[in-house]
Formats: sequence, structure tokens, C-alpha cells
Amino acid sequence: MVIDPVTVEVVRGGLVYTAEEMGIALRKSAYSPNIKERMDHSCAIFDPERRMVAQAEHIPVHLGSMSLAVKRGLEHYRGRLEEGDMLLFNDPYLSGTHLPDITLIAPAYYEGELVAYLANKAHHSDVGGKAPGSLAGDATELFQEGVIIPPVKFVKAGEIDEELSELILSNVRTPEVRMGDLRAQIAANSLGIRRVLEMVEEHGVERLHAAMEAIMDYSERRMRREIEAMPDGTYEAEDFLEDTGVGEGPVKIRVRITVEGDEITFDYTGTDPQVEGPVNAPLGVTLSGVYFTLTSVTDPTIPINDGCYRPVRVIVPEGCLMNPVKPAPVAGGNVETSQRNVDVLLKAFAQILPGKVCAAGQGTMNNVCVGGIDPRTGRPWAFYETIAGGYGGRPGLDGVDGVHVHMTNTMNTPIEAIEAAYPIRFLGYRLRCDTGGPGKWRGGCGVERSWMLLAPSATLSILAERNRIRPWGLFGGRPGAPGEYLIRKPDGRVLRLRSKCTVKMTQGDILIVRTPGGGGYGDPYERDPSFVLRDVVDGLVSASAARRDYGVMIDEERMTVDLEATEELRRRRRRAAGVGG
Repeated sequence: MVIDPVTVEVVRGGLVYTAEEMGIALRKSAYSPNIKERMDHSCAIFDPERRMVAQAEHIPVHLGSMSLAVKRGLEHYRGRLEEGDMLLFNDPYLSGTHLPDITLIAPAYYEGELVAYLANKAHHSDVGGKAPGSLAGDATELFQEGVIIPPVKFVKAGEIDEELSELILSNVRTPEVRMGDLRAQIAANSLGIRRVLEMVEEHGVERLHAAMEAIMDYSERRMRREIEAMPDGTYEAEDFLEDTGVGEGPVKIRVRITVEGDEITFDYTGTDPQVEGPVNAPLGVTLSGVYFTLTSVTDPTIPINDGCYRPVRVIVPEGCLMNPVKPAPVAGGNVETSQRNVDVLLKAFAQILPGKVCAAGQGTMNNVCVGGIDPRTGRPWAFYETIAGGYGGRPGLDGVDGVHVHMTNTMNTPIEAIEAAYPIRFLGYRLRCDTGGPGKWRGGCGVERSWMLLAPSATLSILAERNRIRPWGLFGGRPGAPGEYLIRKPDGRVLRLRSKCTVKMTQGDILIVRTPGGGGYGDPYERDPSFVLRDVVDGLVSASAARRDYGVMIDEERMTVDLEATEELRRRRRRAAGVGG
């Protein structure tokens, strides 16, 4: 069927906003702060051939794996999804991420004909396992990370299967909250079905499907033009995880990007084998990083759908860190290895499109899980959050301070919401001075976030990175500061934690989280002295660091720059380094 461009664009806008509206419904209906406040969920729409035709601007690590989840989930399920049914699962080797991410798929039928699939994925703050929050930093097999749910018909003819519900909820620590979040996911898909059927009423099934096909073809054409504009060749990069959680690192990720005409190949041959700890990344996570990075360095106005990825080939050897074999643990692969994957890909793209790539961001989601028995209710509690850090410096722009970077794309969890729901009292939340990597364009600063445990005891799990290997700078920029995790005991003792660990806390213990800064971009001695002064005034750079890292002399009493002394200091340092006259 020939369909006019105006109709195609109307349908495209309707599908994209349907996915966005699904997300709004999910967030507003959810019980947990992790979804309601952090917005740790994603929604997308698929055609009857299970190809993604539209997505909301939600979580990159969810969205890039969603196509794989829908294909594999529906293939694995042996039954048939009828009108009013919904398929639920979280097995990472099918859904593509990790156990806390529960995927829900619903078919949309019109007069008995399948017209689309609606899907969403939401991170549940506990799905069982050895530690509250289901992100134990020392897990050695998938079974320790939570309840494993294969594709099951959770909703049948519009009704929740009560036996399945009881089975799932019996394996989690906070069943009421879990059910509230699951109902929110059901509501999101139900809304999506209504909106798609409204579009069918307006355009008809045949025209809707023709428009979907045209939307994907359009994205493919535009992506091929972007790839064709890249210089042909092979470009390599590698980066490292600092440890596995159960053993010392580092663990290598290597990628080779080959551009040939209007097609591009990503080859992970040479990446280290899968490990015993929880940092293995399922194939869906690897694909997410590839798709996110490619779309980030090309044209952000290209509609994201299956068509974007038709010119892309991804080679990931089975049994390596980026494509492990079940039952390898994967909780940290989704949240930490996904970030390092993006760092590696950006390093390679810096050789291909140097003007479109930033320095390394904080490179971690700084996952904090804590839970136990709430003395106020006598019932289990489980809290999960990720914490912001520095974004890398960019051509013409500083990195952003205190932001979730790359694969995270979640919001800050408000202190008030946490204190109202959990036995925690916050003591501090601030940007960290001198943590952004020095550069012509400074890396963003990390944050310090601290709270005191009010319950008699709790189990704390940390799953993080960049505590020993600092976020790299680019084109002369210097690395950002590393992160660190500390527990201050009531007697004043301070315990330094590993970046991946599970430990016990007792009442009065204070957790101090210091997140990494982003890497700098360009030569720090080329930074405008007025920008350095502004950072000193704002408390992001100290006067001593201004002199040490930027060669900028600041009069701290008057808060002015001594330009003459600055020029002389920079000249001497360049001469000592053998640069310039």
C-alpha cells in the first residue's frame, strides 16, 4: 500500500506519544520510589512481526534490549497470547538485562486480528535472592540474584493469575510493593492497547501497518546515510572493569568497529571470558550499549526503531563477558558493565567522529541496595537507588555536574521520599569539589551522599565501579576523580568498602557515598581563566587546584584572576613539558 508522508508522520507521532503516555501511567500508578520517583522503567511498541516501531525516551539499557526480550520471550512461550492476555518474565537470558527488570508484553487485537504488541520493563527494588535489593555484589550464580521467572501468562483474559501471583510474591521481601508495581505495568500496557486501537479506528489496520513499515524504512535510510558519512576503516578500543566482585580485576572489554560503506560492524572478539562475579553482561545489555552509542554520535532526530539497526552487525563470542552462558550471575552486567561498554565504544568512536564524542562520564550507576526489618512495622523493607556523578567534558561544553550518565537516564530519588518510606535519615548531599577532570572543557563533578541507618540492623549491597580506575579524559583532558564508599561507625571508626560487596550495618552506622567525576576534554591550560574563576566561586574547583591543574592564579580575597601571573605560569609549564615557546 502506498501511504502519504503526512499520514506516516501522524502515525509516528501517535505511536511515540503512546509509549510516552504508557510510561506516565506506569510511573503514576507505581508503589515503589524506584519507579515513582527515579522513573526506572521503559515502554515500547512493536508490530505483529515483533519489530520495535516506537519507544519512549526512557532507560537506554532497557530499550536497547527490549527488541531481544520481545522476540525471545514470545518464541520461548509455548502457548498463544489471546486478547486480554499478558506475558511476564525476568530471565536475563531471555529478557536481556537482569532479574530485577520484569518485562510485560501484551498483544493488541482488533476484530480478532493481531495489530501490535505493547511492552514495558520496570526495575523492581527486590525480587528475592541472597540480599535485599537483589543486587548482591558478591553473587556467584544467577540463582543467588533472585527468583527466575520464565515467560508465563500472568494476565489471562484481563485477570491476574492468582496462583502465579502468589508463587512470585512468596519469593520477594516486599510483596505488597511488588504487586503494586506489577499492576502499574499492567495499567501501562492496557493504556497502550487502547491508544493503538484508537489509531486503528482512525486509519484502519492496513494503513497503520503500512505506516509502521514506512517509519522503519525511513529510519533505516537516515541511519545508513550517517554511517556512509563516516570514514571507512577499522577502529579498536579497550577499557577495564576494576574487579569482578568476588575476585580482583581488571577485566577487559575490547571492541573493533568496522565501517564499510553504509554498514557498521561491532566485534567483541578479544573481550575476557565470563567471570564468577555478577558483572557478566547478557547479550541484550551489549546490544543496548551498541545501539545507544551509535544513535548518540549520529543524528538525534532519527526516529529510534528497528530500522535504525538494520545496517548494524554485532559479533559477541558466546561465553565472553559480554555474552555469558547461563547460569552466570548478571546483576552488575546490566548496571555496571553496560556503562563500561559505552566507555569502550565512545573511545573507538572518538577515532571516527572526534567532534561528537565526550570524555568518559562517571562510568557507574553507583548502585546501593539496603534492607532488613523495619522496626516501625515489623515487616521487611528493601530500598534501591542509583546515584549521580560527573558527565564527561565535551567539545565546546563542560560536563554536567551530578547527573546520571549514559545507560542510566534515571532521576534523583528525593530525600523526603526515602525518609518517609524507610528507616533512613539523610545527613548530607552535595557536589564534590575538585572531582571533575581538568580540561579545556571540565568534566562534571561527582556527588557526596550520606545517610544514617535508624533500624537495628540491615544488609547493604554495593555494586559500583570507577573506585580504582578513574574515568578517562580525551584529547589532553585529564581523568575525573574516583569514587569511594565508606561506613562511619558510631564510635568514629571509618570502614572503606569495596566497590562491589555485601555487608551488615547496625543502628547508627553512616553510609558515605562519593561518586566519580567525569573526564576532562582538551588541554587544561587552554581553559578560559574566567571559567576557572567561576568554578572556584561556585565551589566546584579549589583555588589550589586552579593553580595546580589549570595554571590559573586566583586572588582568593578579591576573587579575581591575576592574568599576568597566569600567562607566565602557563608559559613556564608548557616550556617544561616541551610544548610551545
